[in-house]
Amino acid sequence: MKKVLVLYQSKYGATKKYVDMIKKEIVCDVFEISSFQFNNASNYDIIVFASGIYANGISGVKYIKKNIEYIKNKKVCVFMVGASPFDKKAVELVKEHNLKNIPFEITVFYGRGIYDENIMSFKDRTLCKMLKKSLQKKDPTTFEPWMKAIFEASEKSCDWTDRNYVNPLIEYIEQNI
Repeated sequence: MKKVLVLYQSKYGATKKYVDMIKKEIVCDVFEISSFQFNNASNYDIIVFASGIYANGISGVKYIKKNIEYIKNKKVCVFMVGASPFDKKAVELVKEHNLKNIPFEITVFYGRGIYDENIMSFKDRTLCKMLKKSLQKKDPTTFEPWMKAIFEASEKSCDWTDRNYVNPLIEYIEQNI
């Protein structure tokens, strides 16, 4: 049986919730990405990187780029977590923006996360408020899904984590074990 590794980085808790869901379904080893020694990646066949999306950037992508030599012959996938509802076009744009120079295929999955200004860092909260202010000048009928999400979540505590978001990843892993 092939071995599965799940590496994650969770800023506000949503990614960790998804990793816990994955671990309940699949036999895998789980580590916080910052503490994993990538020379041990040779022990695994499938590697899942789970992390948040912030301003179109996948927070854990630097670890993929930095450790290409250790993971290039593995099945690699990324489970991205963001506050916006799933939008295939947006996910493809984030993938293209973050993973375009990776010399092997990476399969990407998406899960909707948490939006809670009460737990955000000052910097993140300020950026969200500035973004909302700039969006107020636009016609709401022209909003993209992520823009609508920012407005709907404004000054609320929202947790959209849902087991259904991990189903495609679980199926992918099961097909490749």
